[in-house]
Amino acid sequence: MKDFFLIYSMKKKKKILFICTGNACRSQIAEGLLKSLAPERYEVFSAGSQPSKVHPMSIVVMQDIGIDISQHTSDPISNYLNMKIDTVITVCDNARGACPVFPGNVEKIHWSIQDPFRGWSLDSNDLVRFQEIREEIKERIIDFIDSS
Repeated sequence: MKDFFLIYSMKKKKKILFICTGNACRSQIAEGLLKSLAPERYEVFSAGSQPSKVHPMSIVVMQDIGIDISQHTSDPISNYLNMKIDTVITVCDNARGACPVFPGNVEKIHWSIQDPFRGWSLDSNDLVRFQEIREEIKERIIDFIDSS
């Protein structure tokens, strides 16, 4: 019985990659949320087809719910092609079209989520839009966790 629990506890975490165009808003928020909601089940990453930087408003709306993504980086998809990713989730239509083929038996999921980006400023007028997108992504992630 002891061996069973040892083997069960060593079960491999699934590797999940969120992709959007700039890897600045939606994919960063999704990465932070899934890491926070199910750290024992998933190893989580995010990338962009045209990576830029993490949007400051993404950091703010995640801090509002106690999740720190201030150390996240905006990375190219190519960084993850050989990491044996289990599931790729594109969170924007542009990224879906630009998503390369990943080696192996990779599950592909697409969520068409509106882009909250309207510029790089930390404008308080953007706060509500970013919060709404965060909540939409959170609902989808909870559904994803429940169905996995």
